[in-house]
Amino acid sequence: MSNTGFRCCIALCIAVVLGAPLAQAISIGSTTPTGNTNNVARNASIVIQFDTPLDTASITSSSFRVWGAQTGPVAGTTQFSNGDQTLTFTPSVTYFPGDWISIQLSHSITGANASSLRSAGYAFQFQARTGVGSMSSTEIDVVSVSLEGETTRLYGGAITDLNEDGWIDYIGVNEISHDLRVLLNSADGSGLLGPVLEPPTPIGVQASPNTVADFNNDGLMDVATGNTESDNASIALGSGDGHFSSVQNRDVAVFPHGIVALDVDGDADLDLVLASDLGHALTLLVNDGAGVFGEGVQFVDEDNDGKYALGAGDMNGDGIIDLVVGTTGKRILVLTGNGDGTFAQAEDIGSGGYGWKLVLGDVDDDGNLDVAQANGGNASGSILLGNGDGTLQSPAIYSFNGGAVGSSLGDLDGDGDLDWVVSSYSAGEWYVMRNDGDGTFTRVETIPAPLNASCASLYDFDNNGSLDMALADESSDEILLRRNDGGVEPPDEIFVNGFEGT
Repeated sequence: MSNTGFRCCIALCIAVVLGAPLAQAISIGSTTPTGNTNNVARNASIVIQFDTPLDTASITSSSFRVWGAQTGPVAGTTQFSNGDQTLTFTPSVTYFPGDWISIQLSHSITGANASSLRSAGYAFQFQARTGVGSMSSTEIDVVSVSLEGETTRLYGGAITDLNEDGWIDYIGVNEISHDLRVLLNSADGSGLLGPVLEPPTPIGVQASPNTVADFNNDGLMDVATGNTESDNASIALGSGDGHFSSVQNRDVAVFPHGIVALDVDGDADLDLVLASDLGHALTLLVNDGAGVFGEGVQFVDEDNDGKYALGAGDMNGDGIIDLVVGTTGKRILVLTGNGDGTFAQAEDIGSGGYGWKLVLGDVDDDGNLDVAQANGGNASGSILLGNGDGTLQSPAIYSFNGGAVGSSLGDLDGDGDLDWVVSSYSAGEWYVMRNDGDGTFTRVETIPAPLNASCASLYDFDNNGSLDMALADESSDEILLRRNDGGVEPPDEIFVNGFEGT
């Protein structure tokens, strides 16, 4: 090459570098619904406003995911407007009443100018509206999960539409028989459950809380559990008919209890985090996108406090899902996500009791997530209001008759705010607490358990729009089905997949 040609080549390279700076990361200006909103219409479209025209081909079923814990993966149509800066997703089904709808956007989404979404991706959630209901319920059936009278110790249940028929099914999580037992919804509007599908699906020993998600992005819902005696997590992939096609077990820190599914690294795949009591640690299991999880990565704080209860949600409004941890030392920690699989502690506050089980929701309707915790052996529960920046207010403590081990939120009466159901193992009772509209609660009903109450699942089992209850008793191995007294009668003609009659 001549000197003149060499100089021209260098000049061209410099011009390219100086004249074409790297594109700025795509930003999301707004979403509709906004994150953490309650009482959203069950057919609501999702609108996301970007600051840059998109490469619309980068919006795929892997990079843009809409799903509900009960509804499952949500099908729909995607349209672009405003010069491809606005994405509108219109669901083809209605969300189940009271369901948390999650939206994940991957860092693989690109702009027309070759820019991309930040490496952390973006995530937000909202809660679907419930229909007319009341704070009272009537028992319609008691269902056993035992086969031939054996003891299973029904710790609790997962609820989701396992077989894609538009009705929510019940998956019993059992400690002694260490298995999952599926009872399909009868799908006839009665709310009744069918018999246990055989054979049960083996999982780790003494399974504790569970979480549901579509881990392998095949459109079918899966179940994951933390197993306290075998010190591992079990991930059971659904086959679409109420059975599970495979189970993967992954070692975690000693004596795991709480478990949550969230995208920790911005790729829109659902990863897992587990809280461990004796291991004093949180364990991260990263999903490869196909539902296969890598080896556990542990992260801990320095005080050796047992980690027990666990929740996940966007506590500071930055579009990254955070962790809320209840400890055996009567503290709650908020760990905000960095979007790269790591977390930073934003809060360490006294909770008023042993953190056995916690759930997140906006109980005072200010747009910020709050914490409702069952305080273990302390015969109480705590409500801690969120400030929207990852910090919490001091707990409001509610006394109960025995050790509280279950905490559930849902709009039972259909008035737009979240009510609270607390399960007490030692007292053998469930407590139904009405939200007074400002995040304070009044007990309105006490429901006796056959033996020991372990958890309450709030969902619409008869597809009439109101929230019913499935109450698990871990000593009698029974599920008490209680229909909401204020719900409308199911329509004469039953429609599936949430299209009509809702």
